[in-house]
Amino acid sequence: MMKKKLAALGMALTMSLSLFGCGSGNATTEAATEAATAAGNDSASTEVSTEGSDLAKVKEKGKLVVGITDFEPMDYKDENGNWIGFDADMAVAFANSIGVEAEFVEIDWDNKILELDSGNIDCVWNGMTLTDEVKSAMDCSNPYCNNAQIVIVPADKADQYQTEDSVKDLSFAVEAGSAGESEAQAHGFKCTPVQNQAGALMEVKSGTSDAAIIDSLMAAAMVGEGTSYADLTYTVGLNSEEYGVGFRKGSDLAQELNNFFVSSYADGSMQKTAEKYGVQAALIEQK
Repeated sequence: MMKKKLAALGMALTMSLSLFGCGSGNATTEAATEAATAAGNDSASTEVSTEGSDLAKVKEKGKLVVGITDFEPMDYKDENGNWIGFDADMAVAFANSIGVEAEFVEIDWDNKILELDSGNIDCVWNGMTLTDEVKSAMDCSNPYCNNAQIVIVPADKADQYQTEDSVKDLSFAVEAGSAGESEAQAHGFKCTPVQNQAGALMEVKSGTSDAAIIDSLMAAAMVGEGTSYADLTYTVGLNSEEYGVGFRKGSDLAQELNNFFVSSYADGSMQKTAEKYGVQAALIEQK
């Protein structure tokens, strides 16, 4: 059921888009040292150091710390408490490709930039919309998925809310610091920030808020027939956007991930993972 809903939403998203814009750490260190010796160490400018390399630091500690929230189908827990989802699986595969393990840390999405800059996490990989704010604060990967922000309302009231004008007077629940909150503010909607997108859905389900604004990919997985929110549905699409992964400014991990995206798309593993979670319609070709 979820894959059918995602495929259907993928087609809708395609229409929406046309409307809107129609090895090991030691080995690395040794290689750097040898290069420095060969070049000569007579001045600081000729010394080679891995001090500023995030890739080298991640390899040295043996893990890639990934900042996430609970966001099906990108990052969520299975029945055994393990993090799964399209983003989670791709993060594990990327970590393996550089010889480390992936460690997932739930963060307050509103503090994602602070968490990254403080060094608590190595990247933000959680269906993150590439907004101007995000791109100015982080070094981001190439986009890998299309998405949109959409309005969620009770299913029995959906006929009343089919246009932007019809929802302008509703009270909205949005995830704090999210693209959904940005869209609500851009449209002048009255909104209440909550901890995450699941919390926004709970607000609508309980009647505390009239509507919510969440990611289309999440809506397809969690809203409607056969889901935990069978009494909710999605109506108005507010924008079109793209997902990317964020790293600290100047991080060499961003280019390393871009290279991984290209290779995993070329060998078909990226598409296979997308199909596993029903997001293949939103996948962006990696070149």
